[in-house]
Amino acid sequence: MNIYIDTLGCPKNFNDTQVAKGFLTEQGFKIIDEPEKADVIMVNTCGFINDAKKESINRIFEMADYKIEDKKLVVSGCLSQRYSQDLFDEMPEVDLFIGVNEYENLPKLLKNLDKSGRTRQVNPCLEEVLHIKPRVLEDKTYSQTLKIAEGCNNRCAYCIIPSIRGKFRSKPMEEIVEEATILAKSNCKELILIAQDVTNYGIDLYGKLMLPELLKKLVKVEGIQWIRLMYCYEDKITDELIEVMAEEPKICKYIDIPIQHGSDKILKSMRRHSTNKSIKDTISKLKAKMPNIHIRTTLIVGFPDESDDDFEKLLDLVEEIKFHRLGVFAYSQEENTSAGEMKNQIDEDIKQERLEYVMRSQVNISYEHNLAKVGSTLNVLVEGIDEDGSYFGRTEFDAPEIDNAVLFTSDKELKIGSIIPVNIVDAFDYDLVGKAE
Repeated sequence: MNIYIDTLGCPKNFNDTQVAKGFLTEQGFKIIDEPEKADVIMVNTCGFINDAKKESINRIFEMADYKIEDKKLVVSGCLSQRYSQDLFDEMPEVDLFIGVNEYENLPKLLKNLDKSGRTRQVNPCLEEVLHIKPRVLEDKTYSQTLKIAEGCNNRCAYCIIPSIRGKFRSKPMEEIVEEATILAKSNCKELILIAQDVTNYGIDLYGKLMLPELLKKLVKVEGIQWIRLMYCYEDKITDELIEVMAEEPKICKYIDIPIQHGSDKILKSMRRHSTNKSIKDTISKLKAKMPNIHIRTTLIVGFPDESDDDFEKLLDLVEEIKFHRLGVFAYSQEENTSAGEMKNQIDEDIKQERLEYVMRSQVNISYEHNLAKVGSTLNVLVEGIDEDGSYFGRTEFDAPEIDNAVLFTSDKELKIGSIIPVNIVDAFDYDLVGKAE
């Protein structure tokens, strides 16, 4: 049976798709790249914010257009976990809805579809810790995510993820190291550690924050050259973690810290554990130990009751810190969240104006950072080749898909997935230009 999977959303969702493919191939299913030739089409959805929900629903309908004869359509992921009954009632085109905890059961569910008819299987979030599951790495084996935990305990006022993914539960350390070793044997050079809250790793299993200890073990995995940290909460970035990051050359001098805002009033309303001062203090510590560290953050503008003064505090923080990498979201009012019930919701036009204002400021900051790199030599992970024969790739300061790129030429043929030194000769707002040594 041929199956095509279309994945939307964050890297955690793409990781789930790799797991789903692993279970399917073990049971004799064939993964293909063309939906029109598939016996089963699956859409792994995102249901985090309104825009993501709309994109997922549109994609489901797009895939439904391929349904002819006995072809089946399956919907999985966060949207399905969150709204399976509503979707089941409103989308007769879909044969099977499954949640985020059903991938191991997917092969059996697909084989029984003809007998069972249209169905939905969405169980409550799991309570136990994660374990290694099979994954299919079809492309870019040189750079892979490694999910170290699932779920979240933070309960931010705007976020529905704990209701979708369940409580925070870490994967045992020895299993993470084993998975990293398997990935390294598949030619993985870059490990990207992911979870809803990477810095909370180990608190449930070991009674304390164990990310530093995990990193000490992962850097010993032969073949891995870069280890990247995503989704780190500022209040859990300990001195020990900073020391390990500074001391270990394999750990990218890069950290993703979604601070969300710069106003203490809004941070408190969001149920964040950070303050304007704690954010500045933590970033100062990181820069003191690693002067070249690149910090990525994400912000939310237009949160309920965000005044002009609150927004100015956010802007002031952006201008003061001068983040190397920054993304901005307009607040999305979500049902079943405390923020969704708050008074003083912000007009959509104001949200968009504030978002654009922050990004205009960030363009100039990014350009300044890039200009400072002209004349330097940076190690670049080669990711592809353009039609004109030039190459593109990323530095250790750039996560895939979301961050900057390096566009460069080379006098010799380069292997995709190799890491090579590149002399930087020019800069744009977000990308660099160079020549391989």
